[in-house]
Amino acid sequence: MKSLILDEHTAAHIAELFSAFSDTSRVRILSALVGQELNVSTLAELVGVTDSAISHHLRSLRQMHIVKSRRDGKEVFYRIDDEHIIALFQQGVKHVQDG
Repeated sequence: MKSLILDEHTAAHIAELFSAFSDTSRVRILSALVGQELNVSTLAELVGVTDSAISHHLRSLRQMHIVKSRRDGKEVFYRIDDEHIIALFQQGVKHVQDG
């Protein structure tokens, strides 16, 4: 297989994408969002961190176009933006679990 050398712009975007997986809280947030939409309070309870910390992580994940938000009254719900992200996340989990 011929190697693919990425241009600097593409490499920067890929590095940013993988940086989303470099924090255990963000990884746990993503695991909670696979297949469902959740609000900040529910995510904070599931992940075991403060609402403020969840909001901070979600802001980063939104800026990376990994999650999207939807407002319903006063509540904001989050979901994973892209099936590729879900597949990448699940592949990472499988890789770690298979050892």
